[in-house]
Amino acid sequence: MRNFKLFATMITLIMGAVFFMAFVSKEGHPNVNVVLLGDSNTWLGGDNCDKPKGWNKWFKDKYAPATCKSYARSGATWTNTNVTKANLIENTGSISNDNVIYNQVLRLKEAVNKGVQTIPDIIIVSAGTNDAWFKNKRPGLYSKSVDDVFKDNSFSTGKSVNKVTSLAESVRYNIDIMREAFPNCKFVLLTPMQSTSVPTSEINKVSDIIESCAERMNVKVIRLDKESCVKRELEMRNKKYTYDGTHTSELGAKNNGFLVADRISKMFF
Repeated sequence: MRNFKLFATMITLIMGAVFFMAFVSKEGHPNVNVVLLGDSNTWLGGDNCDKPKGWNKWFKDKYAPATCKSYARSGATWTNTNVTKANLIENTGSISNDNVIYNQVLRLKEAVNKGVQTIPDIIIVSAGTNDAWFKNKRPGLYSKSVDDVFKDNSFSTGKSVNKVTSLAESVRYNIDIMREAFPNCKFVLLTPMQSTSVPTSEINKVSDIIESCAERMNVKVIRLDKESCVKRELEMRNKKYTYDGTHTSELGAKNNGFLVADRISKMFF
């Protein structure tokens, strides 16, 4: 009889914990609408953030926002080129002159204007891997320093995109455009995580620029190159958190998604 009572008590406690956790997870952030821009590691999660190899699926599950929509494209860069133009329909799956965050911003704005996208409360931009990896395709990448860009009093969102060809300019340009369109929105920039295809020093260099720009604009940053479970040396020996050294496995995506959800929960709301 005593063992039965003990067993019954344990079951009651376990069921109570399960119901409590279910309540907490459902509570989430029901008044927050999230939009994601980025490259392949965000694209892997799908437009609706429901595919398990993308960090955004796990972010959505844990953060539990009202809505969570991705406009990411595989191969995208922050940095524009001198022939980049507005192009809302291209979807190459690889690097190209028009496969840039700028065109994701335009697609987002168009979707809001058409009423098919709720005005975002948080926009997360996760990009930079391709800037570092294919820097020969982005010759203006380091052509202007962060200091140069933020000391430029003539800098304007009215500037033609093909005149904004450095990484620092591109980050400022896109955030400024989105701030004009969504003045009440909060922004979070994710720096690229480490990759077996790119020297970590190059990933860090790109990440430093992104972080420095964000600091000047009072924008939050999560340094995935430092905080992500994906580490170049470990993945070169045994691919665990990626399936090819650059793109997350389900386990890597889950770790990154939960990390971002935890950090953003502490940042806002």
